[in-house]
Amino acid sequence: MGVPSATETAHRAGAAGPIEMLVDRPAGMPRGIAVVSHPHPLLGGSATHKVPHQLAKVLLARGYLAVRPNFRGVAGSGGEHDQGRGETDDMLAVVAQLRDDHPGLPLALAGFSFGAFVMAQVAARLAAQGVPIRHLVLAGLPYGTVKAHRSYDTPAVPADCLVVHGERDERAELAALFDWARPQALPVVVVPGADHFFTGRLPLLVRIVGQYLDRPDGEGRSA
Repeated sequence: MGVPSATETAHRAGAAGPIEMLVDRPAGMPRGIAVVSHPHPLLGGSATHKVPHQLAKVLLARGYLAVRPNFRGVAGSGGEHDQGRGETDDMLAVVAQLRDDHPGLPLALAGFSFGAFVMAQVAARLAAQGVPIRHLVLAGLPYGTVKAHRSYDTPAVPADCLVVHGERDERAELAALFDWARPQALPVVVVPGADHFFTGRLPLLVRIVGQYLDRPDGEGRSA
């Protein structure tokens, strides 16, 4: 059995400057393409954060080419933080390039915290375009007004996505997430005792995501 290559750093042009990406390639030909996004850049979030790193590893283990872009103003990415608007456009540009480079491969999206908010918007935009998404993973997703008075107008998401949240999330409260999920009749997987960063619970988060990715009914979806 082959061994995945070391993480590479790549760049592509974006509307606000270069988009820096950490790229993990599986051994052999990829079975899918995945974009994984990180937490809030103004609070120290980057593509090297432990949660997106673990999400990328789970996808890589299942044969996905896993790409972790840095949002605007982070590390080698140009521009400034844009409250999720420009970040959504940038992630859509990354998805478009990956689909052009790997036509026909299934697409997975994953995000944590602010990155989950961005990926929910990306999924909504792709659905409007009729682009199928095989898997959508949203961890620590914020909704409404959260700590430091930031506000998130999180869109509805497809019924077959995975929404996973810490029981004791102190930054994006679980009760607010239920207010968002309830009108959609959308299940939420709650990790008992976990805080926002899944401290001490990352192995359980990895297991939950892996079980979701391994479902035999994950045959993709379209708008």
